[in-house]
Amino acid sequence: MRIDDRFFMELALREAWRYQGLTYPNPAVGCALVKEGRLLAVEAHRKAGESHAEVRALLKAYEALIGREAAVDPADADAVHDFLETIPEELFRGVTAYVTLEPCAHHGRTPSCARLLARFPLHRVVIALADPVAGHGGGADTLALAGIEVEFGCCREEAQALLEPFGIWQQRAFVLFKLAQTANGRIGGGYLSGPDALRHVHRLRAAADEMIIGGGTVRADRPTLDCRFSRDPAPNLTIYSRKEDFDRTIPLFDVPDRSVEIRDDLRALLERPGFLLVEGGEGMLRALQERIDWLLLYQTPKLSPHPLSYNVDQKLEYLHTEPLGRDLLIWSRFG
Repeated sequence: MRIDDRFFMELALREAWRYQGLTYPNPAVGCALVKEGRLLAVEAHRKAGESHAEVRALLKAYEALIGREAAVDPADADAVHDFLETIPEELFRGVTAYVTLEPCAHHGRTPSCARLLARFPLHRVVIALADPVAGHGGGADTLALAGIEVEFGCCREEAQALLEPFGIWQQRAFVLFKLAQTANGRIGGGYLSGPDALRHVHRLRAAADEMIIGGGTVRADRPTLDCRFSRDPAPNLTIYSRKEDFDRTIPLFDVPDRSVEIRDDLRALLERPGFLLVEGGEGMLRALQERIDWLLLYQTPKLSPHPLSYNVDQKLEYLHTEPLGRDLLIWSRFG
């Protein structure tokens, strides 16, 4: 195995993928910090409004170098920035940072990562992609003005795939179709996913602007479609159906503090910038087949004789795969 820039950037990318979609409306970003060949930290942005990847990585690296935990909540961006402003600058001399996206130069919901990095005498900052948002760039310039060597382009294509949803949901709806199946492609027979996968999909539900579900699935499964496994508020819900004759005792209608709409036309939702999470059966997949951007598959290690599956002809491009508890998480682009 070759230990080089690509190796460390791939660690940062892999960590960022763990939070894909969960950071909405922010992009998924990862960061690795290395000093003299020693990996000090690999961190990612986890949720909008919380610490960015670089800030979490600096805090984790500080703890690795001094040998104890800092008395600060790593999710609290302002508190971590304030804490890192107090530590000796020399602690990070010679460190190389690997970041999947150019560190932010602006102060938004959280302080500027580029300015914080520039406080320390880093050796290099290796960046996969420049910030694509107009007016948000300049992080690399901030670092260069501080005398830090900046390099772009390591793992560029992989970072572009990671960033793709962010680019889409600023222009129109990013449509993610979620499904769970067995190793032989069966989708029926109750819960298939393990507890880690269930928590993950409930966190995605909470992050999305809206969930879409097919009317047939609602009638057949009588679901709740809340976020109880992640303990988050339930998302607003659209039922795609030509008929409104639903049994109102179906649990999804009784979830507090969320709206449920029944629509037979989804064009307005699809054209609006944002993040739509779609769950449903074959009919829902066929209805949105031309508008789905990505497929998220939770595959459980089980063979099932259940007859139900997705009988759909659709090419996919695998983007990222990782284990999630007992299940396998597969992110794919619709081809």
